Amino acid sequence: MTSVTIAEAQSKLREIIQHLLPGEEITITDQGQPLAQVKRAELSTKPRLRPPPGLGKGLLTIVSEDDEHLQDFQEYMP
Repeated sequence: MTSVTIAEAQSKLREIIQHLLPGEEITITDQGQPLAQVKRAELSTKPRLRPPPGLGKGLLTIVSEDDEHLQDFQEYMP
């Protein structure tokens, strides 16, 4: 396991992280005592799958001649 001092991490954190392999960890120390561990994220290379068509079938009903909801607004309509 690799370790760096807190002063080194403060000045070179971006560079340190860029040199880590995905899943690899580094320990940040202060006066020889471990303070934190930084782990490079393992980015997924799998493409995001779209849900198959038809999952929402039957969830929405469209009524072709539905003016009932407009009756409450008659006074505002020309």
